[in-house]
Amino acid sequence: MGYTLIEKIIKRNIGSEHVEPGQIVTVNVDRVMIHDIFIPFVAEKFEEMGFQKLWDPEKVVLIYDHLVPTSAVEDVRHFQIGDAFAKKYGLTHVHRSDGICHQLMTEAGYAKPGNIVFGTDSHTTTYGCVGCFSSGIGYTEMAAILGTGEMWVRVPETIKVVIDGTLPANVTAKDVILRLIGDLRADGATYKVLELSGSAVDAMTVASRMTISNMAIEAGAKACLFAPDEKTCEYSKVSLSDVDWLYADEDASYCRTMHYQAEELVPVCACPSQVDNIHPVEEVEGTVLDQVFIGSCTNGRLEDLAVAAKILEGKKTACKLIITPASRKIYLEAIEAGYMETLAKAGAIITQPGCGLCCGRAGGILTDGEKVLATNNRNFLGRMGTSKVGIYLGSPATAATSAIYGKITVPENVR
Repeated sequence: MGYTLIEKIIKRNIGSEHVEPGQIVTVNVDRVMIHDIFIPFVAEKFEEMGFQKLWDPEKVVLIYDHLVPTSAVEDVRHFQIGDAFAKKYGLTHVHRSDGICHQLMTEAGYAKPGNIVFGTDSHTTTYGCVGCFSSGIGYTEMAAILGTGEMWVRVPETIKVVIDGTLPANVTAKDVILRLIGDLRADGATYKVLELSGSAVDAMTVASRMTISNMAIEAGAKACLFAPDEKTCEYSKVSLSDVDWLYADEDASYCRTMHYQAEELVPVCACPSQVDNIHPVEEVEGTVLDQVFIGSCTNGRLEDLAVAAKILEGKKTACKLIITPASRKIYLEAIEAGYMETLAKAGAIITQPGCGLCCGRAGGILTDGEKVLATNNRNFLGRMGTSKVGIYLGSPATAATSAIYGKITVPENVR
């Protein structure tokens, strides 16, 4: 019997010849990530458990991203506790406003192919884009890892997703994952792994794969994995020979297989107020918008800003448009490429890198009756203001096109 990607990662990590779904194992953690919202709770629980030192300060990353710049007085407490914890226990990997945690973890090389990484955020599944088993955990589990370097997991079943063909010119990875979530529903992959393959997946950039792995949690997935290839290795700065073991065997066992033909996919939106409420953009075309948001750990990368700039070049926005790059590095690259100038001339409000509006912080929140089209990962009630705000989720292409007309509009070709 062959093995899936997740099974290969786990059995290599624990030094076992065989693992199977349902088996409970203790893994050796390669890296952990804590962000500013959770650091006070992690710090308190860590000391409550009686630990005197971190298992390995080099493997702990603390990132300030949700609460920057602070927008409420109580936010300052999170920074004070985080700084004190970092100083007391010798943390060297501390990022202050460098970008969103999930962007930085792969961009800075903390999460590598074949690694096992946990973070105090549900969208930690993002690092599967490079073939890393990554998943979100709570602060009690994180405190235990900080003291021991270990974590128990139940070996998950895997859903195989095969996408063959060539995506239409106005369809992006965001449309792919939204369609997949709509088909699976919000609980369709609970504690399972999504494993993606096929010619359309092979053609995707690492950034596009990141968009898909980021949102896998919206179907309940424990992880979302892509087998490493040359693009992965270039991005992660590893040798292909170092990860040549990380592939799914042809005779691996899956609990379900889903096939898609890329040419049949269309631009879609997640409509209020659930991520699995998926409809083709053409079905909601004409919905008047008060605001558009392009950013987040789902779609704040350079290729997303490039798409927006291409569509908005020489045009003006008809509603508020907020642009938030996913990291400082991306921000600078977008400036150098001229994207930021194009977006600014079109009327965009450009903010510092961070989570921003996605978590209802740092400007841009809305009020009763207003509607926003956003490129982030959740549209739950109250996510971006009051519970009476209508949040639609779409691709950067759909968002940029809609900003021009001030209403939801089928996007133009982006390639």
